[in-house]
Amino acid sequence: MLFEKMPSLPDDLAAMNEKEIAELCAALRQRLIETVAENGGHLASNLGVVELTVALYSIYNPHEDRIIWDVGHQSYVHKILTGRDAGMDHLRRPDGTAGFPKRSESDADAFNTGHSSTSVSAAIGYARGYALKGDKRHVIAVIGDGALTGGLAYEALNDIAQSRSKVIVVLNDNGMSIDKNVGGLSRYLGKIRKKHSYLRAKRRLRRFLSRIPGIGKPLTRLLTRMKNRAKHWVVEGKFFENLGLYYLGPVNGHDVYALKMIFERANEIDGPVLVHVQTEKGHGYEPARANPEIFHGVPGFDPETGEIPCGGRCSLSKVFSSTLCDIAEKDEKIIAVTAAMSIGTGLQEFSERFPGRLLDVGIAEPHAITMGAGLVLSGEKPVTVIYSTFLQRAYDQILHDVALQKLPMVIGVDRAGVCGYDGETHHGIYDFAYIGGIPFTTIAAPSSAGQLDKLLRMAVKVYDEDSEIPADRRLFVIRYPAKERFTFADDPKYIGSEPKYGKGAVCFDNCGGKADVVIFSIGEVLEEAFKAAKILDSKGIRTLVFDAVFFKPLDEDAIAELAGTAKVIATCEDAVKDGGFSEKVRILLAERGINVKTACFSLPNSLIPNDSVINQLRACGISGENIAGVCEKML
Repeated sequence: MLFEKMPSLPDDLAAMNEKEIAELCAALRQRLIETVAENGGHLASNLGVVELTVALYSIYNPHEDRIIWDVGHQSYVHKILTGRDAGMDHLRRPDGTAGFPKRSESDADAFNTGHSSTSVSAAIGYARGYALKGDKRHVIAVIGDGALTGGLAYEALNDIAQSRSKVIVVLNDNGMSIDKNVGGLSRYLGKIRKKHSYLRAKRRLRRFLSRIPGIGKPLTRLLTRMKNRAKHWVVEGKFFENLGLYYLGPVNGHDVYALKMIFERANEIDGPVLVHVQTEKGHGYEPARANPEIFHGVPGFDPETGEIPCGGRCSLSKVFSSTLCDIAEKDEKIIAVTAAMSIGTGLQEFSERFPGRLLDVGIAEPHAITMGAGLVLSGEKPVTVIYSTFLQRAYDQILHDVALQKLPMVIGVDRAGVCGYDGETHHGIYDFAYIGGIPFTTIAAPSSAGQLDKLLRMAVKVYDEDSEIPADRRLFVIRYPAKERFTFADDPKYIGSEPKYGKGAVCFDNCGGKADVVIFSIGEVLEEAFKAAKILDSKGIRTLVFDAVFFKPLDEDAIAELAGTAKVIATCEDAVKDGGFSEKVRILLAERGINVKTACFSLPNSLIPNDSVINQLRACGISGENIAGVCEKML
């Protein structure tokens, strides 16, 4: 525990002297390091906003004023200061504090975040609503320079000009999102950062003046106000001013005193303000400062050395990247596309081996898809790789700009299925449902690393004239989890096979094809289906497991034939039931007039709280033991 008694905000922080503030910031950093080392989480971004959060909560009351932390990666300090320090002991666990802001957790969490670039829009909504009823509360959006590359942020900034809402936009500029920032905005902010000669002079002068007895601090405040009015002649902030915001900054984001002064100045301005704050990701902890990409989101680690243990499971992101590199070695038209996630999607190797052929568009998933459509029409072969939870943002582009033009394209949907400790904002459980209804698509879900390799090699053939893939199904989507759960490749009961387009395969058969129970599985949950089959086998129950591999086109004839001879069937998937694999199988059987007892093991279309992946699946009934038990009872 960091606090015996939680501070009353903003009064207790505002009353602290410089030494007490420094001690508090050091204690917060130590608490962050210990907590994330134990539980995993987002470390570098939180270390970077310690002073910024302390300064904000020395001026504003987060329980009354509305402070929205964009994405929410950097909200741990906010949570500690707003009464949830005890919950940090079990950060991101079911009985602890969530990893992102949640309105259900505290009245200090003004808006649920987890996806990028939403804060300014939400803040304008709050400000307009308060203005209509004469409520004078402050509204602040804290947005990173990475999140500011998202199109939604620009839609909101464009709206500010006409709204004239009193919103303070705090631009947390650390030159990073998850990967290094890219694009014109990054270069523009870089120009502003370089014009810092006046900042050095200001710091020296402030230190000198503050030491003058009696008049030092009042004089410093007066000169700071004068400097803020004159600074626009020195620093380029016109981009934001042209959008209708009054620009203040840049200011050192690790100087609490300077931050408090600039927020006080922002409060004096009538209308929207952008406060440009420069911070350093990982500040105060050398391993995270030196490797902010690695320490963006980490599992548990050694807090003394910063050493991160290697995971025991095979990374399917790396398998995808390695296979893509092999393909690109033979075909120079292959181009990889990602949206600020080259490290997370494993594409670093591709970038190193093929400089110039990895296109990182920043946090702009819709742009990644439509730009990919342009690449296809120019004769290139893009392979776009985006997390399932973020690809949701590009639904219209997949449908309108790719599918309806019947363009070939390969999309790798990383982090499919439940995501574990990041919770409901990051689950990749809706992709079957939202992509499945798009025409002219192929959707595959490998159950192993070997299948992923072969399916990607199959997928890139959509760009070939003589491809076996039908011309009206050449938008080829492959969804896969972060890590392989397939652990039984050498099991003597496992029947391996080569993937064939649009076909599934029997992978467990203890009855020569005449089963009492048939389990139809797709994707990573094949591991649980296989466990269930072995349990049923041990009880003498004739069982067969069918690995569907393809969600679209579904291997309808094989599924109907196997289901038609069974007494009980079960369907297993790591996606929501509505619009998912289980629903498609049930519709197929109804259309074919096949009446058989059916158990469905899918994810509920409701919130699945943060926990380990295995616990999340078990809580939803997707475990070998439960599948076997239900099937046995139905018999």
